[in-house]
Amino acid sequence: MTDALALDAPHPVRSDRFEHAGTLALFGIAGALQFSIAAAQILLTIALICWVALLVVRHERVEAPSFFWPLGVYAVATLISAAFSVDPRVSLLDSKQLVLFLIVPLTYRLASGDRGVRLATVLISCAGASALFGIFQYSILHYDQLSQRPQGSLGHYMTYSGLLMLVIAVAVARILFLTYGRLWAALVMPALAVSVALTSTRSAEVGVCAAVALLFALKDFRLFAIVPVVAALFFALAPTLVTHRFASMFDATDPTRVDRIAMLHEGGRMIAANPLTGVGPNMVERRYAEFRGPDAVNPTNPHLHNNPLQIGAERGLPALAIWLWFIVALIKDLWTRFHAGRERFLSAAALAAVTALLTAGLFEYNFGDSEVLMLFLMLVTLPAAADRARAS
Repeated sequence: MTDALALDAPHPVRSDRFEHAGTLALFGIAGALQFSIAAAQILLTIALICWVALLVVRHERVEAPSFFWPLGVYAVATLISAAFSVDPRVSLLDSKQLVLFLIVPLTYRLASGDRGVRLATVLISCAGASALFGIFQYSILHYDQLSQRPQGSLGHYMTYSGLLMLVIAVAVARILFLTYGRLWAALVMPALAVSVALTSTRSAEVGVCAAVALLFALKDFRLFAIVPVVAALFFALAPTLVTHRFASMFDATDPTRVDRIAMLHEGGRMIAANPLTGVGPNMVERRYAEFRGPDAVNPTNPHLHNNPLQIGAERGLPALAIWLWFIVALIKDLWTRFHAGRERFLSAAALAAVTALLTAGLFEYNFGDSEVLMLFLMLVTLPAAADRARAS
């Protein structure tokens, strides 16, 4: 009987190895996202394998914070939409991104205790290196025009700026809410801010402003006194291309602004024609011409540059309602943790990340950007993961 019980018991050395390997892979994902989606996905696969092995060896059950379950329902709604698409095969293939939702229970299990703070250090450090590379591209390699902007080693400047936007939220939260390790974040911040500005990505710039404004409000309203100084420095020191691009947000004749307004009409027509299941994942570009109006600038667009609009048009109003349920549940969870006074840095950083994603997401479909989504899900899970260790 004793031998049988010994065989059934978890092997401590083996399970510890799985946990260490999975944690290192998780840290690696945070760093690799700044440089290569392929490397980040390989590390994600390793982390998931270690996590599953850990669950099996230690006889654990899958645990996740409460906001994960709306994501699960959203995944089901997405698959239903794909099944009713005009090309189910393409839509189902595009739905493979749903696997990224597993980052939530993965991070919840492996980033417990003070690992979240250490992961943030890795993230800020790697993003700082990526930001310096972007500045090098702008100043030396002539990535100084709208047709060729700094993008680091990533495939697109929108992804690059979206990641830096989230990291800035973490860095500012660390400076304001952590009592140690703030100097490094303060040293890296100028490179992060300059690199985002040089991409001339207006959605990311607006997202950064919204995230920093939230953090100032959470910490001390008197911090807003420095805003005019920062704004004056920006317009005094930034290149002309950057300041003109920023000012174009307020130009009613700017072609990109006109086209984004037209997309609101295209998206509305798509929703009206397919309110329950949408046109299907990855079908907006293919069917854009059917719903294009005379006010549109571009003949087609890969997506509708707006998170709620894209989800509603692509997956239907039920999926949009579920996504909004996820956002509300997430904000409620983070707000409760922040006011509980535990791990305020991680909670503040997560709230700022949500603010940045939602604000920038009014002008860009960043919830569909795999790199941005991976980092976002990791950041918003860190406060719950830290609390999980305390509860245990």
